[in-house]
Amino acid sequence: MADALASLLRDGLPLRLTAYDGSAAGPADAPYRIDLRTERGLAYLLTAPGDLGFARAYVTGDLAVEGVHPGDPHDLLKLLMNHLKFKAPSPSEALAIVRSVGLDKLKPPPPPQQEAPAKWRRMLDGVRHSMGRDAEMISHHYDVSNRFYELVLGPSMTYTCAVFPTAEATLEEAQFAKYDLVARKLDLQPGQRLLDVGCGWGGMVRHAAREYGVKALGVTLSLQQAEWAKQRIDEEGLGDLAEVRHLDYRDVAESGFDAVSSIGLTEHIGVRNYPAYFAFLRDRLRPEGRLLNHCITRPHNHRQEIGQFLDRYVFPDGELTGSGRIITEIQNAHLEVMHEENLRKHYALTLAGWCRNLVDHWDECVAEVGEGTARVWGLYMAGSRLAFERNEIQLHQVLATKTGDQGNDGFPLRPTW
Repeated sequence: MADALASLLRDGLPLRLTAYDGSAAGPADAPYRIDLRTERGLAYLLTAPGDLGFARAYVTGDLAVEGVHPGDPHDLLKLLMNHLKFKAPSPSEALAIVRSVGLDKLKPPPPPQQEAPAKWRRMLDGVRHSMGRDAEMISHHYDVSNRFYELVLGPSMTYTCAVFPTAEATLEEAQFAKYDLVARKLDLQPGQRLLDVGCGWGGMVRHAAREYGVKALGVTLSLQQAEWAKQRIDEEGLGDLAEVRHLDYRDVAESGFDAVSSIGLTEHIGVRNYPAYFAFLRDRLRPEGRLLNHCITRPHNHRQEIGQFLDRYVFPDGELTGSGRIITEIQNAHLEVMHEENLRKHYALTLAGWCRNLVDHWDECVAEVGEGTARVWGLYMAGSRLAFERNEIQLHQVLATKTGDQGNDGFPLRPTW
């Protein structure tokens, strides 16, 4: 069986592959090993070729890896990405493989419990990016366990790209620097009002209130996030300035905000909904108010679906596009774009920090959410880090203002941050 799988590789096997039938292929002294432990694992690989089948087998434990920690398999993924190139088998090779593994392996086993339904099944939960379906998809990803997130994200409880002042800065220092960069780009001043959409556990809301004396409102579709944020706001004595609501951003009735921040929400909106999204945020601003949009992007502006693993295990219904499309939509919403910045390398460093936390707290994380879910997170974060390192995805901040009819934008001649 190992030989049959290895025969599909163009350049040979760069690691050791063992299978449950006792076969093996690849260098015996390779630093990494993949062990296909069960027939079910093989069925996963054969019935969902690519990242989805690999993820199913890996999450269930039917496929195991050696040489890396499951909380950070970055080095193994890098090797696989650089050296595993598959070739299409000839009809005779395909027939030989099928005969060797058995026709019964071509029946898909039930997917792991961590997997979200396929896109067509999600239609039962409502139209894509409707309020009800968005709430369901956000809950799938964020309502895992607040304790699990505390262990992985660290004390800042910030699940977005940090900004590292230096490569040696700690993750906590970098998350503080990120919030402060956003605050300075928005030119927050005491007594102003900030709306933070998709606020997570309230990091930006608390930072604005604590460091700048701003009255800040955050909204999130995750009930667990909102409950955690409310408790932390009370513990820090910020209740007179900071507020977090369990609410869809589209239900925010207030307007006249001095600033709006959107940090890590645009990925969940849907590209077709950008016009309505940025128009809504514009209408929440006062004249000369500022918008800061911070989100993961692609290095191009062409339509491209996210991979099946990400769609089924991490970000159901998530969509990415390039910074050019985002800037275009912000401009089409009659906001003036003042500044754009790519923080791609910073997100790779952020993910490396989260993986270190997962490794350091692996046993407690497994006890909290189960080994399968912990494996999903290790695979997802290490794979995402690799994608940022390889410039397959990026992270852009776009700063805009609600410029008045007479051209008043409220900006100095040069940036102050």
